[in-house]
Amino acid sequence: MKIAPKGSPAARLRQRKFELVRRFKIPADLLPGSLAETHRRCGKPTCHCATGVGHPVWSLTFMVGGNKRVERIPEDWVGEVRRRVEAGREFKQAVAEVFAANAQLLALWRRQTGR
Repeated sequence: MKIAPKGSPAARLRQRKFELVRRFKIPADLLPGSLAETHRRCGKPTCHCATGVGHPVWSLTFMVGGNKRVERIPEDWVGEVRRRVEAGREFKQAVAEVFAANAQLLALWRRQTGR
């Protein structure tokens, strides 16, 4: 699945993204946030959802600039988006572990050198 929005804001975002990907060797297709399925009623009185479970709706929830965003995800994208979200979560966890290890190594080095 290739996601390719158009326009200057999209071009600026892509340029910054690829700059960071090249600099830090970050996999380019990772996604943040969480993917969730909910059910909504369409409002038609004769629809099955009026008395039962609503229609399935998938959404990706993530943060951008401190603001929560929710994007609806088409059902045929769910498998790919799920894969990207899981890979993003694994990458984020790995980076956090590297940061923690670096801090612990610094503390050990400080104790060992007496500084």
